[in-house]
Amino acid sequence: MKLFKLQANKDVRKYNFTARVVDVWNSLPESVIESTSVNAFKSNLDKYWSKQEVLINYKAKIDTGYWKALL
Repeated sequence: MKLFKLQANKDVRKYNFTARVVDVWNSLPESVIESTSVNAFKSNLDKYWSKQEVLINYKAKIDTGYWKALL
């Protein structure tokens, strides 16, 4: 099911969470959107994202040495 984004008149609604995610949701394939359960959705989404060009490496190891040096 694709979502429709209403035109926002004020900045408060323009940058709202729901206004920001509509384009991302609509870009997902039907096989991900029409998953039968939450776990199936997460699994299908991970499979879809693993085939896409990486924009953000959400599995990146965080270097804690920098933060330890600051403390």
